[in-house]
Amino acid sequence: MLRGCLAVFCLLVHPFLASAEVASVTITSRAIVAGGRSFGATGTYEKLVGRIEFALDPTDPHNARIVDLTHAPRGTDGRVRFSSDLYVLRPSDPAKANGRLFFEVANRGRKGLLTRFNRAVTGADDPTVAADFGDGLLMRDGYTLVWIGWEVDVPVPFLRIDAPSAVLPSNSTIDPLSVELMYNERTAEGFLIDDPAGRPPVIYPPAALLSPTDLLTVRDHYWDTGNVIPREHWRFMAGPNGLPKIQLDGGFEPGRYYRVTYRAAAPLVAGVGLAAIRDAAAAFRYRSDLPIHGQAAYVFGNSQTGRFLRQFLYDGFNIDERDRRVFDAMWIHIAGAARGSFNERFATPTHGDVYRPTKFPFSDLEQRDVDGTRDGLESRYRPDQRPKIFYTNTPVEYWGGGRAAALTHTTLDGTRDLTLPENVRIYLLAGTQHIEPAFPPTRPSPIDRAGGQTAAPGGGNAAARNNGQQLNNPMPQANVMRALLRAWHQWAASSTAPPASQYPRLSDKTLIPIQESKFPSIPGVSDPRRIGGPARIFGGKVTPLPHLVPQVDGDGNELTGIRVPELVVPLATTTGWNFRAKAVGNPDDIYQLLGSYIPFAKTRAERAASGDPRLSIEERYRDLDSYLRRIRSAAMDLVRQRYLLQEDLDDVLTHATMHWNFATRDR
Repeated sequence: MLRGCLAVFCLLVHPFLASAEVASVTITSRAIVAGGRSFGATGTYEKLVGRIEFALDPTDPHNARIVDLTHAPRGTDGRVRFSSDLYVLRPSDPAKANGRLFFEVANRGRKGLLTRFNRAVTGADDPTVAADFGDGLLMRDGYTLVWIGWEVDVPVPFLRIDAPSAVLPSNSTIDPLSVELMYNERTAEGFLIDDPAGRPPVIYPPAALLSPTDLLTVRDHYWDTGNVIPREHWRFMAGPNGLPKIQLDGGFEPGRYYRVTYRAAAPLVAGVGLAAIRDAAAAFRYRSDLPIHGQAAYVFGNSQTGRFLRQFLYDGFNIDERDRRVFDAMWIHIAGAARGSFNERFATPTHGDVYRPTKFPFSDLEQRDVDGTRDGLESRYRPDQRPKIFYTNTPVEYWGGGRAAALTHTTLDGTRDLTLPENVRIYLLAGTQHIEPAFPPTRPSPIDRAGGQTAAPGGGNAAARNNGQQLNNPMPQANVMRALLRAWHQWAASSTAPPASQYPRLSDKTLIPIQESKFPSIPGVSDPRRIGGPARIFGGKVTPLPHLVPQVDGDGNELTGIRVPELVVPLATTTGWNFRAKAVGNPDDIYQLLGSYIPFAKTRAERAASGDPRLSIEERYRDLDSYLRRIRSAAMDLVRQRYLLQEDLDDVLTHATMHWNFATRDR
C-alpha cells in the first residue's frame, strides 16, 4: 500500500522546458482508496493530494487574453507565479490505466464526476471509502481523474486557486462592479449572492463603506428598469472572513431582483484559472518529469464550469504555449449558449449570472453579428487543435434564465438550423431538469435560509432546489450520461463515430418560438408561454434574443431529444421550468434552474373531477407488468442506438418500478 508523502519538483533542465508554465508539483499525501477495493481489471485506485505551482510569462501571446495579467507582481525571471490545489484519483498500477487524463473543472470547488457517472450517493469532496465510488464505472474504465483549483472565490476546504493580485496604476479608470442579489426570505442583511442554494458570495469589499456613488436598485423581472433605493436606507457591512455583506432598512423582499453597483477593492487576476487548467493538462500529457502523466486529456464541465469551458474554448486556451492541442475531448454540460465572469476585472465566477453571460458568439460555427463582427467559439484554432465536443443540455437551458441553448445550433435571428461542425455533437436530455434530484420528488421544504443573516457562505445544495410551485423534476438522466461517456471516449480514442446528435430543430418544428408551444392547460399550473426570454445589452439597450424552446406533445412532454423510457412511457409531465412558490416571493417568475413534475391523475374519475386534459394512469396502462414491458422495450431501443448501456437496463427497470409505486400511491 502506498502511503506517506512524495515531493516532486519540476526542474527546468531540458531546453524544451524553458517555457513550461508548470513550475512544480508537490504531492503532500498519497493513499489507496475505497478500502483497497479492486475495480475489475483495473485493480485498486490511489489518491494523490497536493499543490501545483505555475509561472506565466505576461509577454507570451498565449497569455495575452488574461485580463490584468500585466498588472500582477512578477518575479526576477519576469514571470507571474501562483498556485492551485491538486487532487488526483488514478489506478495504483499505471500499466492498468487507460492512458486518459479525465479533468473535471470543479464546480465551485466541488467534485462531481463520481456522483454523475458512478452513481455515488455520498457526493464526497474527499472520496475515500468504498461508498464514495458508487459502482465504479470510471474506475473500471481505467481513467485518471484530475481536479485543479481554478476559482478565486470559493472558501477552504474546496478546491481553489491562489491567484495573484492585480496592482493597478494609480491613474487607472476602474469601472464599478454590478452584482445581482436575490434572497428567498425577508432578511435585513445578507451576503452578496444571487441564489441561496449553495453558491459562495462575492468576495470583493467596497472601496468605501458609505460611498454616495454606490447604487442599489430593485425590480420584479430581470430586464425591468430598477427602482433606486435611497443611499441612506442601505449600507455595506464587514462579514466573517472579510466577506462583504449588505444591510437594507426594512429588509430585502424574497424573490425580487436587487442589483448593487459599487466601487470594489482588491482585484485578483481571476483569468489565471483558465491558464491553470490549460497548463496542468498540457504538462501532464506532454511532459515525462511529473508524478502525473497520461497519453491524452479529456475535460468535463457542468453548469457553471460548462460555461467556463465555453469561455476557455473561445479565449483560445485549448492550445498550449507550443501551439499543441490541450484537450482531445471536451464535454460541456448544461451551459446553454452562455459563458460567464471568469476572465475580467473583479470577476465573480461563483455567481449564477442568469441572462448576462449569454454573449456572442453563441455557436462553434462562425457567424456574423448585427454589427458586422464575425466570430465563433472555435475560430481561434486550426482544425488539428480543435477538440471533439459533446454539448448536453436539458430543457431548462432552453426555457429560462437566459441560457438560450437553441442559439448553439441556430442562426442568430433564430430562423434557420445550423449545420454542426464535424467535431461537435449536441444532445437534449429531454424531460429532465438542470440537476437531477433524488427520487421521489418532494413538496417544497421550509425556506432555504442560505444567504440570510446566519447562513454559512457556500452552504446549501443546488441539487435540492425545491421552492417551486410544482414538485421538482426527478426524470433520470444519469444512465444516458454513462452511455454517452463511453461513446465520447470511443470517439476521441479510436475515431468511432458517436451516436447521432439529438436536439430540436426548426426544420421539423420540434424547435419553436415560445408562443407556439402546445403545452396543455393543466389545473393549478402556470402558463409557461409567459416566461421571460433571453436578451443582451447591445449599444446600451436591452436587445431581445430569439426565445426558442422544444415543442411538446399533448401531455406537455418534449417530442425530441434523447427520451428516456420514463418519458416515452410517462406517468407525469416533466418540464424545464417551475414558477416560484409564493413562500419565496415573486410567484410570476420562474425559480432558476428548476423543472416541474406534474403527475397524471390515477383514475379517469379523478381526472374528470379535476378537469385535467391528460389521460389518467388507468387509461394508459393495465397494471405494473404492462407498464414495465413498455419501459423495457423503450430501454432496448436506446441500447440499440447507444444512448443506454446494456449493463444499466436493470437500473432503468428498478427506477421505473419505484416511479410506478410513487405515482399510484394514495395521495
